[in-house]
Formats: sequence, C-alpha cells, structure tokens
Amino acid sequence: TLMLNKTDLVPCSFVLDGVPGLEDLHLWISFPFCSMYVVAVVGNCGLLYLLCCEDSLHRPMYYFLAMLSLTDLVMCSSTIPKVLSIFWFHLKEISFEECLVQMFFSHPFTGMESGVLVLMALDRYVAISPPLHYATILTNPVIAKAGLSTFLRGVFLIIPFTLLVKRLPFCRGNVIPHTYCDHMSVAKLSCGNIKVNVIYGLMVALLIGGFDILCITVSYTMILRAVVSLSSAEARQKAFSTCTAHICAIVFSYSPAFFSFFSHRFGSHTIPPSCHIIVANIYLLLPPTMNPVVYGVKTKQIRDCVIRILSGSKNIKSHSV
Repeated sequence: TLMLNKTDLVPCSFVLDGVPGLEDLHLWISFPFCSMYVVAVVGNCGLLYLLCCEDSLHRPMYYFLAMLSLTDLVMCSSTIPKVLSIFWFHLKEISFEECLVQMFFSHPFTGMESGVLVLMALDRYVAISPPLHYATILTNPVIAKAGLSTFLRGVFLIIPFTLLVKRLPFCRGNVIPHTYCDHMSVAKLSCGNIKVNVIYGLMVALLIGGFDILCITVSYTMILRAVVSLSSAEARQKAFSTCTAHICAIVFSYSPAFFSFFSHRFGSHTIPPSCHIIVANIYLLLPPTMNPVVYGVKTKQIRDCVIRILSGSKNIKSHSV
C-alpha cells in the first residue's frame, strides 16, 4: 500500500519476497537456517553465562569474547526470526518503520563484529609479545573504552543508511527481493537518485572492512614475528594455539562477506540473485553459529568449565589457554 506524503511516495509497508526463484524450496531452506539459529542462540547464551559466572574467565581475552557473543546474538536475532516467519507462515509484510529498525540493528552489528575481531587480534598480540605487561596494558577501563568505541563506530557510520533511505521517494512497488531489509535492496525500489546511497555504502564497507582487515593483517604479522622469535618449539606451539580459535572466527566472518561484496560488483550477471540472498543470510548466521562452537572446543579453559558443569564435578582444575 502506498500513501502520498506531500510530494514523496512513502510506503506504509514492504513485502519481503524471501528467496526469489526458490519459493518452492523455502520450507527446506528454513531447516538449516533454523538449526543454525538455535545453535547460535543456545551457544552464545551458554558462553555468556560461563563468562559471567566463572571467575577464572574474568580476563581480557574473555571480555572481548563476551562482546563478540553479544554482537552475534543481536546480529542474527535482528533478521532470522523474520526470515523464518516468511519461510514458514508466509508473513512477508513488514512496515516501513520496522524495516528501518531492522536495517539499523543488522548493519551496525555486522560492523561491530568486524571491530571486535580487530580488538581480539590486538589482544592476542599483547598477550604473546610482551606477556609481562598484558594485565597492565589491557585493564578493565581500556577494554570498556575499546568496546564502546567499536559500538559507537558502527552506530554512527550506519545511522546515515536509515536517514538516506527515509528521504527517498518510492514508486517502483514495495516488494523487496530479499529475506530482510538490506540497505541497497530497499534503496533500489526508489524512483529517486540513489547515487549517494551507493557511494556511502561503498565508503562504509571500505572504512570498516578495509580498515579492520588491515589492522588484523598488521597484528598477525607482528604476532608471527613474535612467535618465530620464541626460543623453544613448545612455546611457539602454545602461542600459535592461542590464536587458532580467533583465526577460525575471522574466516567464518570474512569469507561470506568477501563473497557477497565481490560477487555483487563483479559477478552480478553470472551469479543468480538467489545465491546472493542465501549468502547474505549465511553471513549473518555462520559467525554466530560457529564462534561459540570453535571457542568451546579450542579454548581449554572454557572446555574445562563446560565439562565441570556437565559432569557436576567441582574438582576439575581450570588452566589458561
């Protein structure tokens, strides 16, 4: 439904079309999506419970991990429940205001996910390079300021997305060929000039993604140099093992992001839209699903806490990573 607001056409609501071309498979697609979402919610809530209740986990590395879990929960919960309602109940309608709210929550927290991964890379460098100064450098106030800065960066860079969409006139229908309100998917329905939206979207992607990847690359270059300089093979192996879970988190986060970014710009004519949409959803689901699993398996201290809780034993000793 469209209503005339002065000279602009403002939609009362949009219709999210799900995965165009795969409508008959919506129910089947929903099963892996639902399974991943359940694992993400249970895993991250369980991880947050452990990090909150276990005194042995009240250390800088685990504070950053708590930030990552909170970010993952908000990131996937801002879109996936609506996606599942489309697949299961054909509830495709979403109001204009709800669409802006969904956009506001999904985009900043994907940026925050990237920022937290940078903080965790810096944490690993500080832990490996000057071990004696780890606790004095990464104090609680420093960690709190770093987390707040990452959050504010995401919010302030993404707020213009909602404002840029809100100013647009819409006269090309109200059907969004997507499972959630993505910035450019909504902007493409406008009959106005969306050049600013395109340029700003690309600029934010380069500012957040490009800057964060550069920081992570520099951090791991310095980590590699620090590890190689260690005298014993056992020390080098232990240092490398502390980075394994974080490297996995980076791969899970950036792989679908890179595919989505480059395929939109260089493979838009060869890759079907349905593939873009599924990858966009995987981008929001894969990191929240896999991060608690990887950190639970790869981090000995977390693993010991889980075993202690599951076995009911109080005598299992926790060791650092």
